[in-house]
Amino acid sequence: MDLEEAFQVVGEFGRHQKRMVTILVFLQIYMACQSMLIILVSAVPEYHVEPATGGEGAVDDITQSITFSEDVSSIVTEWYLVKQQAYKVNLAGSLFFAGVLIGNVLFGPLSDKIGRKPVFLIGLFFEVLFGYGTALAPNYEMFAVSRLLVGVMNGGMALVCFVLTQEYVGKSYWAMTGTLTNMTFAVGIALFAALGYYVRPWRNLATAANSPGLLLFLLCVNLPESPRWLYSQGLTEQAEDILQDFAVRNGKGRIPVKLRRPVSASVPNAPSPGVLQLITHPILRWRTVVLMYVWYSCSLVYYGLTLNASEDKGNRYLSVAMYGLVELPAYPLCMYFINKQWAGRRKSMANFLAFAGLSCLLTMFLPESGSLLSATSLALVGKLMVSAAFNIVYVYTSELYPTVIRNAGLGVCSMSCRVGGILAPFVPSLKSLHTSMPFMVFFLSGISAGCLGLLLPETLNKPSAETLDELSSPTYQRILEPQVHLLEEKHLSNNNGADSD
Repeated sequence: MDLEEAFQVVGEFGRHQKRMVTILVFLQIYMACQSMLIILVSAVPEYHVEPATGGEGAVDDITQSITFSEDVSSIVTEWYLVKQQAYKVNLAGSLFFAGVLIGNVLFGPLSDKIGRKPVFLIGLFFEVLFGYGTALAPNYEMFAVSRLLVGVMNGGMALVCFVLTQEYVGKSYWAMTGTLTNMTFAVGIALFAALGYYVRPWRNLATAANSPGLLLFLLCVNLPESPRWLYSQGLTEQAEDILQDFAVRNGKGRIPVKLRRPVSASVPNAPSPGVLQLITHPILRWRTVVLMYVWYSCSLVYYGLTLNASEDKGNRYLSVAMYGLVELPAYPLCMYFINKQWAGRRKSMANFLAFAGLSCLLTMFLPESGSLLSATSLALVGKLMVSAAFNIVYVYTSELYPTVIRNAGLGVCSMSCRVGGILAPFVPSLKSLHTSMPFMVFFLSGISAGCLGLLLPETLNKPSAETLDELSSPTYQRILEPQVHLLEEKHLSNNNGADSD
């Protein structure tokens, strides 16, 4: 039997898989706390500058000239990160996301080569370790380094965690587990805001936000290796053992499972697929280019709308919670659409991106606040739309890449996503050219990404490829939609023609 048939026999989403996925989903709360940490620990209270009474040395000593008017514990008040030192707050946030980008690139291909479980556990262990380093940092320099290292581990481990939630279950449940993962991350943002409200000292907050990771690491130690990864590597006996264990723990008894060996396993000493396959393989090259732009645009529009909405003044704890909770309606919404035959993954993603872009366009013609239909409320609607697109693109990308290179593909796409997030804060500077220019950029990004996404094949109720040979097989290609099949077949024939020359 093939792998999907085996999952149907042992249980696609039995009680044992539910327990494993629950642990991985709760891990999203921990990762959300780490991602949002800098927002609350870098709170800037009101302050005033005392006039200098000494010589030049007194002017340079900022600790003597700055007085904070609020009793707030943060890295700003402890290390006086104001005035000329204020850039260090943004630098620490940038270092975290730079680390996330590095982790996406490094951990994806590594877990495709040596396995999901070891890379996942190593990343989680060191993220917890460096997280405590953040709480205990004696100076800003150590704090900044710890945030970079936490970002590296967070970016890589989160990627592998998401893939495991998919590969432990049958393909028909991928959309549900992917949606639960992203929904829990949004809940985690709100829970972190509540934690920050009750735990005000920044070192205590960093410790409290990091400590659940230690418990979750202990729970994750007993998780098995991904049977899909084992199967893609030709380790069918080990995959069979894990699937049989799934059957026993799901209450179905010891069912005999005999997997059909993958095509690539019949080639001895065949090289393991790597990141270069995303460029050299004609089908993967086309998909990767489109997906990278879609991920980039999702990030650019998402953070662009967030920057516009974040101009509202108010309680910072309430603001953090609101921008987490506003995403929640997006997930049941996209779960409904992506499982409908008339919508599917591709059309749903394209439409949500288009509506997010249109929200940016309409924002230019509305007052900033003061009515129900304002720029702020429309920006929040736009964030809801792009959050739904983000959720779909995670699930959709997992289904478009074969198992042997899924993590590498997700890593490269996630890297382009981080580039979009880094560039988003600079887009508002285009207002010097024209007031509407930034929102026009977000509008065009959303619309263009939605249109390009329509060139990808639909994956709803279609089998997923396990190996590159299976992806290139004529049988698998014919299952795809005719127009997409012809496009990818043209790329494949052109590549073969070039090789023959």
